[in-house]
Amino acid sequence: MNGFVWLIWIAVIIGIIFWAWGGFRKQKLAKLRAKNAMKKLSEEDWGFLEEHVRIATMIPEELRERFEQIIQVLVGEKNFEACGELEEVTREMKIVVMAQAALLLLGRKHDFFPDLRSVLIYPDAYQGKGKDGEDQTRLGESWDSGSVVLSWRSVWKGGENPEDGHNVVIHEFAHQLDQENDRADGLPVLRDRKAIGKWAHAFSEAFEGFCRDLDAGRRTVMDPYGATNPAEFFSVATECFFEKAEQLEKEHPPLYQQLAKYYGLDPARW
Repeated sequence: MNGFVWLIWIAVIIGIIFWAWGGFRKQKLAKLRAKNAMKKLSEEDWGFLEEHVRIATMIPEELRERFEQIIQVLVGEKNFEACGELEEVTREMKIVVMAQAALLLLGRKHDFFPDLRSVLIYPDAYQGKGKDGEDQTRLGESWDSGSVVLSWRSVWKGGENPEDGHNVVIHEFAHQLDQENDRADGLPVLRDRKAIGKWAHAFSEAFEGFCRDLDAGRRTVMDPYGATNPAEFFSVATECFFEKAEQLEKEHPPLYQQLAKYYGLDPARW
């Protein structure tokens, strides 16, 4: 009996240690985020953003300070790795990537992509293994293990054209949001069951209509890649939400409304 009691006490003590350590880490992270959020982008940084992340110029004035804070926290908190023949991920590159990623957090309650640890950047398109084991040429991908992989050339092109509906950073970071509930299925974490029902109805209706339009050869505002599966549809729809907002709202009003509620933004009015 005494041995059993000792085991219970040891388990309790270990539990308390883990609880205290978790609380310490959260407190440390909160302090680091507050410190990073206080940093200001320089005039040179803003000039670089306005030239290479054109959508930054469209953000309403009342959101610009929050936008800046999110960028600084993401740049300071996430790890960046140069891959392939890329020698270095510069500060400017980090800002360009995270400025586009910050759009997805700008109007909503969030935890700075909590599952994301590393952003891997290749200089251009790179080779990756598909599900069938064959090599595939890729521009970006999001791993549920905590990484986003990007082609810098695609990041650059996506940032400089904010109206073509193609943005690899927005696409892959939308996958990160979708993966927060441990699976990518086009249904990110929502606030309650009522919201889930409305989301599911609007998205399934839009997805089915989108696939019918493609089958009939009709042009759509969204890239055909969105028909691959619901997860890709969510990411492609998110790209259009930020880059072709007015067209998306006109073509898929319920879908646009759900995205506007989820992201807490209305870019069609920017």
